[in-house]
Amino acid sequence: MIIQERKITTEDIKFIKELMDSNPTWLRTRLSRELCALWDWRNAKGQLKDMACLALLKKLEKHGFLTLPLSQQWGRKGNEKKVINYIPHLKSSITSALDNVLPLQIKPVEGKDELSLLKCFFDQYHYLGWSGTVGENMKYMVWDYKQNPLACLLFGAAAWACSNRDQFIGWDARTRKTNIHLITNNTRFLILPWVKVRYLASHILSQIIRRISKDWYDKYGHPVYLLETFVEARRFQGISYQASNWVYVGKTQGRGRNDRHHNSSRVPIKDIYLYPLAGNFREVLMKNE
Repeated sequence: MIIQERKITTEDIKFIKELMDSNPTWLRTRLSRELCALWDWRNAKGQLKDMACLALLKKLEKHGFLTLPLSQQWGRKGNEKKVINYIPHLKSSITSALDNVLPLQIKPVEGKDELSLLKCFFDQYHYLGWSGTVGENMKYMVWDYKQNPLACLLFGAAAWACSNRDQFIGWDARTRKTNIHLITNNTRFLILPWVKVRYLASHILSQIIRRISKDWYDKYGHPVYLLETFVEARRFQGISYQASNWVYVGKTQGRGRNDRHHNSSRVPIKDIYLYPLAGNFREVLMKNE
């Protein structure tokens, strides 16, 4: 089998089971890290790909090849999701022209305190809440010049298959599999509800566009060449993406990002927007080596 772009054999599955049997106190996170180290499974920057390994383990369990330890994300009964802690924060109204909050400070999230605040904001104020991250991702917090929080963004794994996007690039299935790590999906974008600043969202997107590829390289050892996002059409018009020159390429077919076999439940139709980060993005994304 090929899972998470890695070939998995019967011997690999046997080895994972023996590793679990020999270390019954290990939870999933420890198991994925130790397995990554034993396999020497690393990204271009030399960092262990433990999140990809955890996703691989979950897929093996889903298909009945093994049974993982209980997840730390669940309560004692196994059916209650871990509660996101509420972080106290000011909610003073910020209503002004864009110039009055500049210069913005856009920072990758670092440290537990910043991550806790970002999780709290998404959990409290984004309609999709906070569902965690798997694999390579970038999290940003946006502050005004007075250090008041204005917004937060999350970029994560690209959709596995999206026909309109793949046609825009020129991808077939094999090339997509090789290069999908070179694009990222803006899965969350939240302007805090007490912030009413015209043109703020498009200005933030324009600033992110200028820096995200370098940020990605600094974190993971490779750049990204294309941004994608999916805007739920019945809720939003995508005006901020349009204003910052993202390209509309069509609508989704109403399936989730992991529905490779067309058998998952239907999800809302979304508008697809893309933003190339380099003039030669097609040339790079079409390489099949």
